[in-house]
Amino acid sequence: MGRRNKKGRNITGIVIIDKPTGRSSNHVLQQVKRLFDAKKAGHTGALDPLATGILPICLGDATKVSSYLLDSDKAYHVTCKLGVVTDSGDSDGEVISTSEIPAFTEQDILNLLPQFTGLQNQVPPMFSALKYKGQPLYKLARQGIEVERKSRQITIYDIQLLSITADSFSLSVRCSKGTYIRTLVEDISHALGCGGHVSALRRTVAAGYDEQQSMTIEQLVEAQEQGLNHLDTLLLPTEDALPDWPSIITTDEMLVALRLGQSIQVEQVFEAKNVRLFSANKQFIGLGEMSDLGVVSPKRVFVDHDAE
Repeated sequence: MGRRNKKGRNITGIVIIDKPTGRSSNHVLQQVKRLFDAKKAGHTGALDPLATGILPICLGDATKVSSYLLDSDKAYHVTCKLGVVTDSGDSDGEVISTSEIPAFTEQDILNLLPQFTGLQNQVPPMFSALKYKGQPLYKLARQGIEVERKSRQITIYDIQLLSITADSFSLSVRCSKGTYIRTLVEDISHALGCGGHVSALRRTVAAGYDEQQSMTIEQLVEAQEQGLNHLDTLLLPTEDALPDWPSIITTDEMLVALRLGQSIQVEQVFEAKNVRLFSANKQFIGLGEMSDLGVVSPKRVFVDHDAE
């Protein structure tokens, strides 16, 4: 039997979802894909099932920029439950140890935070989607298998203490890509002298998008009930996802060359290597890389669906 063609619409854009707790990012992605009847969809960095908050989802050709959005900085609000350590680092895991919580003050926490800010190396947790010999680490962790993980360089730009109780503290964290907030919280809690785990986690910023731009699944369902045309009005333009990238306006001849994988010569040279490409009628057509001599090579160029 031949392979079936993918069903769905060639709809392109980005929708910012406020992910609910208890659902995987892939579950939410598939639900959004079905609501939009999109042929293709992808997210820009998974959130743990426990976590809530910003989950940008790219539809259609917007998936070609998702890897660049994944590289962006992020911000979180996180609460640590002290005295209880779990195997996953959050409340979804199994308890592996408990300890008495020492008396501490707000100043005690504030004194600890500077040592966890700045450029540093962090070892990813076993309960993560990173792969070891093709197998996700979390699957190995569930089998009780632990393997050595290489540390990765991350940056914690800022940590603010939001609140404390006798057995918890809450933080606001701004960080680089690849940061595991569960690991950060565990490290801070151990420095406090008792260990702990993440009891609540919310991503407030991702890929430059914030909570004011987000929508719940329920809001999308209500919009879809008014028709796909109404739902499509909620999509954000793909080109807005990379506002710091300079724009190049191409001629029709340049556009043909780019879609054939060929480089083009432009007059205006930017210091930035990464550029956004637009057609003569200002339609966003993809991403390119510019040399010091003004030669632009295609990196991700959108398909001309009208020509299909």
